[in-house]
Amino acid sequence: MAVVRTRTVTLIATTGRVIEVEADVGHGQARFHLIGLPDTHLPEIRDRVRAATINSSLPWPKMRTTVSLYPASLPKRGTQLDLSIAVAILAATGVISAARVAATFFLGELGLDGRIIPIRGVLPAVLAAAATGDAVVVVPTANASEAALVPGVQVVPVDDLQQLVTWLRDDRHQLPPVPAPVAPPSGPEADLADIAGQAQARKALEISAAGGHHLLMIGPNGSGTTMLAERLPTLLPDLDPQDAYEVTALHSIAGTLPPHPPLMTRPPFISAHHTASPAAIFGGGRTVVRPGVCSLAHRGILYLDEAPELPRSVLDELRQPLAAGQVTIARSAGTLTFPARFILVLAATPCPCSAPAGVEHSCQCSTAVRRRYLARLSGALGDPYRHHRRPHPAPSPGRRRPPRASREQPGGRRARAARAATRRPALGRDAVADQCGDPGLSSPLRLPPLRRGAEADRRIGGPRRAQRPRSRPDPAHRLDTRRPHRKSSAGPRRCRRRAGSAPRRRRQDMTET
Repeated sequence: MAVVRTRTVTLIATTGRVIEVEADVGHGQARFHLIGLPDTHLPEIRDRVRAATINSSLPWPKMRTTVSLYPASLPKRGTQLDLSIAVAILAATGVISAARVAATFFLGELGLDGRIIPIRGVLPAVLAAAATGDAVVVVPTANASEAALVPGVQVVPVDDLQQLVTWLRDDRHQLPPVPAPVAPPSGPEADLADIAGQAQARKALEISAAGGHHLLMIGPNGSGTTMLAERLPTLLPDLDPQDAYEVTALHSIAGTLPPHPPLMTRPPFISAHHTASPAAIFGGGRTVVRPGVCSLAHRGILYLDEAPELPRSVLDELRQPLAAGQVTIARSAGTLTFPARFILVLAATPCPCSAPAGVEHSCQCSTAVRRRYLARLSGALGDPYRHHRRPHPAPSPGRRRPPRASREQPGGRRARAARAATRRPALGRDAVADQCGDPGLSSPLRLPPLRRGAEADRRIGGPRRAQRPRSRPDPAHRLDTRRPHRKSSAGPRRCRRRAGSAPRRRRQDMTET
């Protein structure tokens, strides 16, 4: 029998590489050989493909079967190769026409009962197939709407292996249509106008969104740092088509792509817990390397709460994505690079005890303890934070609330941020915070001085907190309170004679006697 060829796509980071699948069924002992630098888990394909073929009432060859993955020097990972290998073997045994499968891409994982299971990374794989020209791509029905995002590609959705073989034998067989994307249920969108007070914090968010600057917020528990960070993406403009495809491809590889709609047109907001491992933050994996939250926040916001609690290694490794805009993962099999250009928003409490806001004398931490706690964010992370903000404590119930922010006309804030984003220099689109040249941006935003009548507004957050103890002055600047020795300008001091005592004799009188 002649050698049959078909095509599929494997992923290396976010780039798809076209793979030719060759199948040869000849005389010899009935064995299955898979060559071409496969992954350690790829030999399991033999059992899945054999069970799916037999359970779909299709013949399985009882001869020597050899499957080659070309190019052999390229490592292959993932389960999206199942469908292409099964189709190549069926074409080599004469079940379907070899010419029918030569120019078609097959993507999908096979179940033991013949079902075609959805896979990750369909969008970057279809983009690689579209780069070869007029392509026909067979994908699982659940991934059809994601594959249809690529223009110039004929998407063929299938549910099981038997349905695919029927269509390959007769192209007049009607397949299920590509499902149209369904808009998500509309809900109330977060807006800065929902926040009471916090005028300086809202201003810091608008500056960060307009200029792409990183932000550090320091405040006690209950001061609203998370609420403020969640409203920062609403000030950012929509993603352009190129960035939308890039962000969607990253979330498709990670398996976090929302089903409706599949294309992400809004900047993502990713929040990570301070106990997350370095592999979860930057990406990694034993067999298949997945992007971390730094890459999932690409072109969006990465929010890290309780930042000083992060391991020191994680804080040091944040320098690479902040400086280069990408994350490089080195393994013995090769090096992978994921894009990671985001606006970093950190939140921290003033002290490790995390005393709630509005509770008087609740914090017992010394000044030295507070300094050491916040000093964990210095060094490598000290320079990128262009804005520092200390939010006010949240207003207590039953007290007069400050006036809310005035609601602008619909899309007013987002349009203003979009206009500011378009005025950024060309470098600012790729280097988020590199265009900040003003040293004044690194200084904390100070609150205006209290005026008359503002005493009640200052107390809306509850009882006044105890003032922080002042730091001890440097020993070199201490005042010496000891009484210095005075030196008389008239000569050495003489002892005063006590009353009733004989006068001292002079040295001359002593010598005469």
